[in-house]
Amino acid sequence: QLQFVESGGGLVQAGGSLRLSCAASGLTSSTYRIHWVRQAPGKEREFVAGIRWSSGVTFISDSVKGRFTISKDNAKNTAYLQMNNLKPEDTAVYYCAAVRLGIPYTDLSAYNYWGQGTQVTVSS
Repeated sequence: QLQFVESGGGLVQAGGSLRLSCAASGLTSSTYRIHWVRQAPGKEREFVAGIRWSSGVTFISDSVKGRFTISKDNAKNTAYLQMNNLKPEDTAVYYCAAVRLGIPYTDLSAYNYWGQGTQVTVSS
């Protein structure tokens, strides 16, 4: 059973930075991607970034491109989301999720595993 522990969230001023971590356990295959998804209060969940575990190929949503970077450390079974130049609209709970290869990143209902999330709050 795949499980995630997200960490690194907190309160930061606009223009600041945070680095989120997603530590995974129970992995049995590398044929998946790790995605970061966020949900702001009163809004639907939104894809933020993804990384293919086996190759390191990444994809960043247009809303955060140029500010956020996704990376991984295979030895630690951990994915990261480096968030720079944060804006108040980035305020949300950020979730780590596992998605099988071949599933469109936009199909959030098909995601296989979810972490509990970590709160990111950006003040103005």
